[in-house]
Amino acid sequence: MTNIYYVETEATHTNSFVFDIPKGHDCWLLVVTHTPALFWVNGQLKEYPKHSAVLYQAHQKIYYRACADKYVNDWIRFDTNEPFVTETVLPRGLPFSIADPEYCHKLFQLLVTEHSFNKDFRESSTDYLLRILFNKLLESYFQTEITPQYYNLIDLRTEIYHNPGNNWTVSKMSEYLHLSPGYLQALYKNTFGISCMDDVIISRIRLAKEYLMHGSFTIADIAFRCGYNNVEHFCRQFKQKTGYTPGRFRNHAANSYSEKEPIL
Repeated sequence: MTNIYYVETEATHTNSFVFDIPKGHDCWLLVVTHTPALFWVNGQLKEYPKHSAVLYQAHQKIYYRACADKYVNDWIRFDTNEPFVTETVLPRGLPFSIADPEYCHKLFQLLVTEHSFNKDFRESSTDYLLRILFNKLLESYFQTEITPQYYNLIDLRTEIYHNPGNNWTVSKMSEYLHLSPGYLQALYKNTFGISCMDDVIISRIRLAKEYLMHGSFTIADIAFRCGYNNVEHFCRQFKQKTGYTPGRFRNHAANSYSEKEPIL
């Protein structure tokens, strides 16, 4: 069972902000920064970049302060007996970088919503959200390297998958990140294990499958909606990635669906 005492997003303070609790709280505290900050770690103050997370257990010394024009963070103070927190391998009092800060920020926003309204399923919803948040923290903690450029790549990849029909080219993507085309391609492949243009193709084929299975658009319309100006080029790439032509894929999906329907 988990009890949230308080949760807040984008708490903003001046450059004189200091949070000093020598004997810690009587409960857990999780802090995720939006700005750089100084943290007391192993007997000394050390600066950590924005998008850092730090977990404090009960009665652990807490000290952090602003080191820029302002200090902004998300934070949650809570009690729990859930093993995903009490037995976590995450370090206590040692900041580490978050791999997907926007995702974690949205989870904090949802936790604020659940905490603010006493709805029927608040307890279970809060538990699920906190579990997901700790999963994301674990993913980040075990990621070998998170550089400032990594966050820009995450933004680009998210934009690609949200808008696969855009006219994506290596040149446009490199302009998006203010990098040379060659450096972008090397950096993207090294980070995600796939080239940026292959990622664009995968995102387009994924959207095309959805249209073919659940829409009534013509294949030409689908090609256009997925970013292709040439239908033959779309059909060729679709078959390369799926083994089917778009028309055969649609027929196969329709037959598979009808076979699953109950016989009346």
